[in-house]
Amino acid sequence: MNTVERKTFNKEFWRFLWASILIGLSACLGNVVDAMIVGNLIDEDSVSAINLSFPFLQFMFTINMLLATGAGMLVGMELGKKDTRRASYIFTISMIACVVVGLIITACGIFFPDASTRLLCNNDQLFAPTRAYLQVMMFGAPAYLLMWAVDTMVSVDGSPRLVSVSILVDNAVHLILDVVFIKCFGWGIEGSSWAAVIGHVVGIALMAIHFLSKDNHLQLSLGRQKPVLGAIVSQGAPLAIASICLTALMFSSNRIILSSLGRAGIFAFSLCMNLLLIYNLFLGGVCRTIQSLGSIQVGKGDNEAFTLVLRKSFNFITVAMIITCFCVWVWPEFTVMLFGADEEDLIAESCQALRIFAISLIPFCYIYTIMIVYKLYAYDRIALFISFALSLTVIPVLWIISKMDTSLLWYSYLIAYIIEMFAIYLLHKLTHVKFELRVKD
Repeated sequence: MNTVERKTFNKEFWRFLWASILIGLSACLGNVVDAMIVGNLIDEDSVSAINLSFPFLQFMFTINMLLATGAGMLVGMELGKKDTRRASYIFTISMIACVVVGLIITACGIFFPDASTRLLCNNDQLFAPTRAYLQVMMFGAPAYLLMWAVDTMVSVDGSPRLVSVSILVDNAVHLILDVVFIKCFGWGIEGSSWAAVIGHVVGIALMAIHFLSKDNHLQLSLGRQKPVLGAIVSQGAPLAIASICLTALMFSSNRIILSSLGRAGIFAFSLCMNLLLIYNLFLGGVCRTIQSLGSIQVGKGDNEAFTLVLRKSFNFITVAMIITCFCVWVWPEFTVMLFGADEEDLIAESCQALRIFAISLIPFCYIYTIMIVYKLYAYDRIALFISFALSLTVIPVLWIISKMDTSLLWYSYLIAYIIEMFAIYLLHKLTHVKFELRVKD
């Protein structure tokens, strides 16, 4: 790669990264500010109710990983090979699958709202707000799945800026309607959930503009092609398994923390999950860049360019995490106050939890990014191992510490992630991994 090519590639990398960061920033602000609005306009228990609904949101994100993220990687590879017909077919199958699964979830929300809520919340005080928030979320499942699926495809097809604008508008509509529905209409926590669904519908409509432009390479097409659904699921499986494990982790953490530390503990954990959204701002941007720009280089077989993508991505995420961690350590009380907390026990517990989680989430981000790297280098088994270990290691550590000393409960994540990094290092050495592109047909 000569000097001119490197400059062009650097420009392309930062274009993808900053567009992805804007997507993450908008999503992050949308979720975090949403929790702040709910905490200040309703109460702290409503913030906890949103957190108790997170496992279901993560479950839908898992479906997206299987049906859209994996498809996005395959579409990127096919576009790199200039096979737009095959790319369009993969895109079409992915969209249809997302709609079908979304409608099934909607039906479950209509007919089984109480049973669905009981799976996530066994606390009578928090049951009602959790049910109100969750039922609307399930009704709007097709909008959630299509929003994530369409933004993946539009980004891979070369319009990350349009995705950024659409996500910004999505979250702006969400936050504006948050205030309108809660304060003006008096809809409470249910209004917050409706605001999110409507925001996603608006975002989907804006991104659909890409498919009408001359730069679009993807069309809805079901012509005769080699079956692809299995390949889509296989490609997205490591990320989906990681998401499934994260769903199980969030569900287990909510149960263990609620039973061990009570109302103060679950509120503190809610703030930690919002802190995770801040980290996901950078993690999501880096991962999107690796998946989109990186998969195109894999399709081309350009090992040098792909290595450059990885180096720049890891450098960026390292600096971003250090700055975030520093801010949380210096101003934890300010962070807690933003969510409407005014009780001393809630503030004290939350400050302690935030400081520990700020450090704990650094190895989590590295592990997640490394998993994607192994997948794109075609080391599927190691990527699969990381998918399982990423969250499942935390559950037994969290449970053991909850039985030994609840005052140390917040250290569970950090201990588990350190164990995982050591295990990945050993597996890497024992399997004699060589980072060279091995593109699959």
